[in-house]
Amino acid sequence: MTAEWDAIVVGAGIIGCAIGRELARRGLKTAIVEARGVAGGATQASAGVLAPFIEAPGRGPLRDLAVRSLAMYDSFIANLESETGQHIEYRRLGTLEVADGADGRARLLALAETARAERIDARWLDAAEVRTLEPSLVAHDGALLVPDHGYIVVAQLAQTLIEAAGRHGADLLRERVEQIEPRGSGVEVTTTAGVRRAACVVVAAGSWSRTLTRDGPPVRPVRGQLLRLVWKSQPLSHILWGERCYIVPWKGGTVLVGATVEDVGFDERATVEGVRDLLDAATDLVPQSSSASFVEVRVGLRPATPDGLPIIGRSAESPGIVYATGHYRNGILLTPLTAELVGDLVTSGKADPALEAISPVRFQGSSA
Repeated sequence: MTAEWDAIVVGAGIIGCAIGRELARRGLKTAIVEARGVAGGATQASAGVLAPFIEAPGRGPLRDLAVRSLAMYDSFIANLESETGQHIEYRRLGTLEVADGADGRARLLALAETARAERIDARWLDAAEVRTLEPSLVAHDGALLVPDHGYIVVAQLAQTLIEAAGRHGADLLRERVEQIEPRGSGVEVTTTAGVRRAACVVVAAGSWSRTLTRDGPPVRPVRGQLLRLVWKSQPLSHILWGERCYIVPWKGGTVLVGATVEDVGFDERATVEGVRDLLDAATDLVPQSSSASFVEVRVGLRPATPDGLPIIGRSAESPGIVYATGHYRNGILLTPLTAELVGDLVTSGKADPALEAISPVRFQGSSA
């Protein structure tokens, strides 16, 4: 059986859902293909932290992308909620990043200066100021407050994106993709249900993106384990970030503790070691964590790249294939910008200048 669309998006993680919605709302007949269902991979194990000055502390392309994408989030969420009538838990409650000794203090003080030079609100707090703001947090050497940072509940975001995509006419196909190949003026996607054809195929399959095409980009899986706890102590009012973990307080008394970084290949097991390490780290950061109730552990394989940057742009060999992968720990943060970049590229051929640093072409001829 062969079926045709203007665009096929392979993958229904947060990136695939956002791109599918973007292409559909721009008028393309769009299909999103995913065997595991919506947000079944790395997305479901994400804490949804939106923190450019933690995840990308150094100047460079990743910082530029992260800051630009965060600036899009308010309107991105407002538009989604307006399209669907759904509410998404999204809060810009700020991060407190704890200094770890003299070196950590010096690093965060320097980061605060850099942020202020870029007109970003970042404030160094000494230990007494931290205790006043967040009494439960252990921060003997002080902490850096970035009020503009925040989080979003990822499961709600993913489901709202897929609902919005459907409202714009996109199809969600529960099929496993086996191969993607250019054919004539288009691209064929072979799935467990047959052959799907489109003028353009967007590969947003996360850690599996490399396996689906002949020139698959060099992404590799990095396991991340994430805990969900019911908080029993004084409520936390900020996202807390230490050397070994972060803690994200949701409304309703739940917190997320993440995340491990494990280079173990395609191994999606939750482990005793991973859970223990995160619980120990959380208790060191906030001693009251020991009274929380354990709910679950989530595991995802984050798609990492050799240079730490995402891979977004047309295939070097097949212009009808566009990659949107390799976001590693920043998939949620970079979602609005990635959808816009891919939408412009596919619908109008517009190549944003930002794509130069993150194009798959940069790996052409590389054995990475």
